[in-house]
Amino acid sequence: MTADRCDCSRRQAVRSLFTGSILFPAVLQQLLADSGDSLAARAPHFPGTAKRVIFMYMPGGVSHVDSFDYKPKLLAAAEAKEKFRNGKLYVRPHWEFKPRGQCGTMVSELFPHVGSSMDDICLIRSMRGDHNDHFQATLGIHTGSVSVARPSIGSWVSYGLGTENQNLPSFVVLAPKLPYTGAQAWSSDFLPGCHSGTLVTAGPEPVPNLARAAPTQKIEELELGLLARFNRKHQQSRPADAALAARIKSFETAFGMQMEMPEVLDLTKETDATMKLYGLERGSTKGFAWQCIIARRLVERGVRFIELIDVGASDNWDAHADIRTHEPLARNVDQPIAGLLKDLKSRGLLDDTLVVWTTEFGRTPHADSPEGRGHYNRAYSSWMAGGGVKGGIAWGQTDDFGYNVVENEVHVHDFHATILHLLGFDHTRLTFRYAGRDFRLTDVAGNVVKGLLA
Repeated sequence: MTADRCDCSRRQAVRSLFTGSILFPAVLQQLLADSGDSLAARAPHFPGTAKRVIFMYMPGGVSHVDSFDYKPKLLAAAEAKEKFRNGKLYVRPHWEFKPRGQCGTMVSELFPHVGSSMDDICLIRSMRGDHNDHFQATLGIHTGSVSVARPSIGSWVSYGLGTENQNLPSFVVLAPKLPYTGAQAWSSDFLPGCHSGTLVTAGPEPVPNLARAAPTQKIEELELGLLARFNRKHQQSRPADAALAARIKSFETAFGMQMEMPEVLDLTKETDATMKLYGLERGSTKGFAWQCIIARRLVERGVRFIELIDVGASDNWDAHADIRTHEPLARNVDQPIAGLLKDLKSRGLLDDTLVVWTTEFGRTPHADSPEGRGHYNRAYSSWMAGGGVKGGIAWGQTDDFGYNVVENEVHVHDFHATILHLLGFDHTRLTFRYAGRDFRLTDVAGNVVKGLLA
């Protein structure tokens, strides 16, 4: 049989099997042993305080001066109709700020539920990114690079730690729509393909083709054995094909998902009290509340990195025309986020689960339109909770108008370095050799922000 004819037969076998079952893990054990299983659980460089990450990303640019960065002088300047040095009027914060929790951190009425958890939250008011456009800034907060494609932070965590559960992906993305960068936000790029994020979409069919359709166990075993033979033969002639190894591993993970993901997505055993905590109506499979409760269930089953994205590349936090569009967006995420923090804490999971909340940049203190704000990467707010961070503090400071960082700046590279440190990694040593260079998430910069650590 020629190579071309063998390829054709293999493709036919794969195509036929995708209408029914997907690869059984045991039949691939030898293949994966030969090439190395890059998803096997691994120890980090040193004992970390976090074992996993829930990374919440709000696309479009949440206004820091309307949410987590209290600026009474900005309010006064706006009411006095003062102008910024570029001639544009200041825009007042539209929501009242109040001290929250025993720590007394000022948080606006946009996030009253999150405000109730401030004693567990380490607020960073001094974030800075490298780009003022959505696509590049979204790349930056996910990959550390604003100019070229690089692996996502979730992929780096998966690459460094592997997975605790071979039946589920190590990196799962829960999102209703694609963000500005599309799937590049969770791509593994030059890392092995098995470290890319797996998209789960809110709705009636969160994972396509999840239901198994094998006629009988015996027929399934025969199909799997045949496909394993074709795969083994194909890989033997291409031992250096990383994409092929990743594809084979993806078949194995797909079978595992058929076995375990339906149970993850089944919320019928969640109590009424838990559903109420998240603000999720029983039977609903939509909204950020659904994403948050599924994230907690994935955490319980050993998934290493879970990203939650609340909206897509349109109808998001990009408030050029009217900053008041933040209100319904905040209402969608506020109670679910607070519910997730409280739920993790009550189950003893918050201690070793790092919860991260961020956006790609903030918004200008001055007008972009009469009631809107423009993009602003030089100062914005993010926060972390659990996983070894110091709760109840506000780190860093901007000037009286939220325009420049004046104390304890946290660059995106520092942000990433700190997340990796909490997981037990020296960010300068978590590298991958590609095209003759050792690459890392933080490029050639970044420092762990030790003031954030408990």
